[in-house]
Amino acid sequence: MRTARRTLLGALALGLSALAPVAFGQTYPTKPVRIIVPYAPGGTVDAVARTLAVRLSEQLGQPFVVENRSGASGAIGSDVVAKSPADGYTLLMQASTFVASALLVKSQPFNIEKDFTPIANLGSVPLVMLVYPGLPMKNLGDFIKAAKAAPQKYTLGTAALGSASHLAEEAIRHEAGVDVQIIPYKGTAPAMIDVLGGHLTGMVDAVPSLLQHIKSGKARALAVTSAKRLPSLPDVPTVSESGLPNFEMVSWYGIWAPANMPADLTTRLNREINTAMQSPQVVQNLGAQAFIFSNTTAPQFGAYVKQESAKYKQLIEKANIKVD
Repeated sequence: MRTARRTLLGALALGLSALAPVAFGQTYPTKPVRIIVPYAPGGTVDAVARTLAVRLSEQLGQPFVVENRSGASGAIGSDVVAKSPADGYTLLMQASTFVASALLVKSQPFNIEKDFTPIANLGSVPLVMLVYPGLPMKNLGDFIKAAKAAPQKYTLGTAALGSASHLAEEAIRHEAGVDVQIIPYKGTAPAMIDVLGGHLTGMVDAVPSLLQHIKSGKARALAVTSAKRLPSLPDVPTVSESGLPNFEMVSWYGIWAPANMPADLTTRLNREINTAMQSPQVVQNLGAQAFIFSNTTAPQFGAYVKQESAKYKQLIEKANIKVD
């Protein structure tokens, strides 16, 4: 009798433990969710995160709150997520810089593969190079010519070391053979303030971050980093058209969670984020700014991250990019 009872209780316990993860994923979220953006407000990472957060809040009935934790080229905010519980209530919004900076900055307090769970690939955007409009240069060819004539005179800002913007600037510097200073900032907005004030020659960053300044005439676009010209900037040539053949670089964006996230919760979050990114509100908001949407599973995103890491490693070695 006792043996039979123990067997029954054991079976019930196993059954409940098997159901628990499913129930956890189905009931999530039951309280507000933080989306950590490891950069200052005003950049594309921040803008995409806020657009997504609004839709997820409506979709899931709980607040998704964007929290900016800038510093150390994104490492400070990212580390907050790495050290948080793997319960889905602290998420990381990051960009391709997350992967590239790991190859450049060896002293980071976390390991991307070991300390994070890839959740969803949101999509990508092309980059654009712009300069202070008071300068005489009208295109990338003019910039290269001026930089060759006056080494170290011109400066380019970057929102974060290891970002797609930083890599694009380094690649342009390497392929054009120019000696320009690249200055790191704590986000796109602080760098843009210096460009608008004429304290910084220019910068390369994602189109959504800089489009308003170009359209208003407060900054001059020299080239876009995509393979083709953009509908939003039809008169701006590509870098490839400007004398650096086959040049192409985009910035992509994704959501990560701490390591060891329950599989069912990872799947649930991936599904909800993909649904939110395909909503008419988000498509209209981001699509108008040259955002190219993605729709992949969490494992597919993980594989993509590894593929991009290999590509960045090759570029970093080729251009001899180093971070002091």
